[in-house]
Amino acid sequence: MTIERFEVGPRMSQAVVHRGVAYLAGIVADDLVPSVADQTRQILAKIDRLLAAVGSDKTRILKANIWLSDISRFAEMNAVWDGWVAPGQPPARATVESRLASPDYLVEIMVEAAVDDWREGGPTTRGLGPIR
Repeated sequence: MTIERFEVGPRMSQAVVHRGVAYLAGIVADDLVPSVADQTRQILAKIDRLLAAVGSDKTRILKANIWLSDISRFAEMNAVWDGWVAPGQPPARATVESRLASPDYLVEIMVEAAVDDWREGGPTTRGLGPIR
């Protein structure tokens, strides 16, 4: 069993790949401007970079979880998301309101994506072994 970790820190990895799926940590903006749109743009750029590092991209995102510190700013986040997501290939997604780790964080996004070059024993289905 192979588990690959990317951008490993003392507390967490920014991405982990296992069995053909990349799991990204919750991503927040680095420049904590008071704009949901600007923070969302920063986060999506970080997601693009991390997905490229693990051999994937936004067309391969399976699921996205989005947390907003204020759900009344849902449309502001969606305007940026809609311009970024691959046309015709949106992932499964949930968006909820939550108090985030810092009051300066307005948005946090976590995604899971398929990885192109997964080779460990070939693809499997429900852990039943290689597909023949």
